[in-house]
Amino acid sequence: MPWRESLSPIQMKRVALVAPLERRSDVLLLVARSANVELDLPYPPGDGQEELDRAVESAVVSAPIAGWVGWIPARELSALTEDLAGLGAAVVPLERPRGVQPPTLLTGLGAGRAGLSRTLVDTYGTVPYADVDPSRLAGVAYVVMFGMMFGDLGHGAVLLLAGLLLRSGRIRRLKRLRKTWLFVAGAGLTSMIFGALYGEAFGPTGLVPVLWLEPMTNPIPLLVTALVFGAVLLAGAYALGTINRVREGGWAYALYASSGAAGSVLFVAVGLLIWGILASLSPVIVIAVVLALAALTFIFIGFFVDAGGGGTGVVQAVIELVDTVIRLGSNVVSFARLAAFGLTHAALLTVVWTATTALWAPDWRAAAAILVFLVGNVLTFALEALVAGVQALRLEYYELFSRIFQSEGRPFHPWAPVLAPELHPDSSLERRQP
Repeated sequence: MPWRESLSPIQMKRVALVAPLERRSDVLLLVARSANVELDLPYPPGDGQEELDRAVESAVVSAPIAGWVGWIPARELSALTEDLAGLGAAVVPLERPRGVQPPTLLTGLGAGRAGLSRTLVDTYGTVPYADVDPSRLAGVAYVVMFGMMFGDLGHGAVLLLAGLLLRSGRIRRLKRLRKTWLFVAGAGLTSMIFGALYGEAFGPTGLVPVLWLEPMTNPIPLLVTALVFGAVLLAGAYALGTINRVREGGWAYALYASSGAAGSVLFVAVGLLIWGILASLSPVIVIAVVLALAALTFIFIGFFVDAGGGGTGVVQAVIELVDTVIRLGSNVVSFARLAAFGLTHAALLTVVWTATTALWAPDWRAAAAILVFLVGNVLTFALEALVAGVQALRLEYYELFSRIFQSEGRPFHPWAPVLAPELHPDSSLERRQP
């Protein structure tokens, strides 16, 4: 499958299923077997013979035919058409009702390498049908942020081994977590990379050289790096947000959206302004101010129109505009937590290592030092893994996803009731066909 298709929900078609009145049950049995049609039913779907009977009775009847409407993945349309032809039934493509959003079905949902990454997104909300699916990108961003906060070669290696152990499935109690192995291993690998950059291996033990900087002695460069990395992630979120706004409502909608083109221009303008001030470049400052004013104007118009116009609309638009500017600054600063929790991890391990070396002596105190080292690393590992996991999730949800998504989609639920064996079309449908 082309990579472009994997970034978007599967194309859906609105269809009508038309069948001879006397073949309604057979048609529905085939649809149940295919499990690729979401029927518009006037009641919550169920299972068994009762569900089949209710679906038969819910058909729109115009003698001598009966019909149902629903949604089907476009790629399944030809196969279902061919299958229904054997029953004298047909699939009729329909125009999508205006204002109705098709259900969302993501490529390979819940399986494969994107499965857990999609769990990150699905926990936030269902990807709208028109939007780009950011699951894979979200997964990469998450493990990188986790690694920056959990940077330690030794602790990362433990996580990597845990991921490989989950993949092996050797521990029965953990088999249900097997699908998370790539995620855990990825977080461990990025933690090892940052640990090597920091020169940390179960703390400042000197087991590995410092390849970049020591967090405890160089906090400012680490903080600046976290902010720059956060700005890059925000730029990506604005880019995806702009693409989604175009797909949702066209360029006119994207032009005025605070998470679309106007918001992206404002973000660029702020970056140019900071650069111009730091580098004392007057032309860059002027360009930044002009871009910022233009972006703010378009964003204000968008808020004003959404508010319904009038005096109340002006007040609401002004409040939302101020909130947009404040949030933009706070969202960038929020990524400072990548450095802050990286420093916390390093500080805790420094305390553990200092206590270990202070206790160490060629007598009974060596056992105490080893115990302090082991217990300290275990506690730090558990605490920091939890903190880094939660904070990386928070940054994705509040700083990134809030720009990528403006609304929530509706997941695709195919009509596939659980039928008794004697009703299953695999065994009985063929005999009933003419």
